[in-house]
Amino acid sequence: MVIIGGGVVGTNAAKMACGLGAKVYILDMNLERLRYLSDVMPSNCFLLMSKPTTVRRLIKEADVVVGAVLIPGAKAPRLITREMLKTMKKGAVLVDVAIDQGGCFETSKATTHGEPIYEVEGVVHYCVANMPGAVPKTSTLALTNATLPYAVEIANKGWKKAMQQNPEIKYGANVVKGKVTYEGVAEAFGLKYTPIDSLL
Repeated sequence: MVIIGGGVVGTNAAKMACGLGAKVYILDMNLERLRYLSDVMPSNCFLLMSKPTTVRRLIKEADVVVGAVLIPGAKAPRLITREMLKTMKKGAVLVDVAIDQGGCFETSKATTHGEPIYEVEGVVHYCVANMPGAVPKTSTLALTNATLPYAVEIANKGWKKAMQQNPEIKYGANVVKGKVTYEGVAEAFGLKYTPIDSLL
């Protein structure tokens, strides 16, 4: 298994696969993250710096490739092209967890839980948008547990005061008064970026 991205999603995918006895490669561009993962992951997990040549080499032998790349607020980078699919084993599986940010495989297109897979060049694609929707109760509880404190703070103080006093709330702003206040979103859609501080 090849996992591109060593964040929360990639790490947990690797833990599951390692627990099942798979040989797992995690690729990431953050050297500090790779050092951390090398300390905590089991011996059947191999950590590598992510480079195009490494991706091309590893996907040729992979049974499963998980795209777990996240650039907060921005489109996911395209890391596997249609041409690269031709070098993969027939029946191999691509799981694009970054599909909600546009997907990190050139051949990715959002699917549903009702029709979750399709095939391109003999490679099975699983690109379900909102994958946590498969376990709606659990995912809703997790999301509300994480976000409720912020909602309460905004309700008690008002959005402007809450943002002035809590940087985490301020950094969560995407659009304020019709202006795009998240640089990655503005860049992804070719819109003008307005720093949030100028609107507070």
